Amino acid sequence: MQAPPAQAVARPTVSSALRAVESLLMRGGQQTARRNAWTAVLEDRKRARDRHEAQHLLDALTAVPAVPAPGRLAVVSGTGAAEG
Repeated sequence: MQAPPAQAVARPTVSSALRAVESLLMRGGQQTARRNAWTAVLEDRKRARDRHEAQHLLDALTAVPAVPAPGRLAVVSGTGAAEG
């Protein structure tokens, strides 16, 4: 006598369990509003990361030291040398 073939049973994930509870507790419009709000939060975070990266690149580009004009020496202050 052979055992029947075993079938794979999909284990529910936490997110699917939360969605099931959400569907029981909320109406369709509330679910849509919550999902839209969460999508907006994620998009805001992405825009903030993009702004931060752009600012970092701009700061790096503007931090390049100025090159003195030909024939002139750059003056460095605070070297500790005696002035006279």
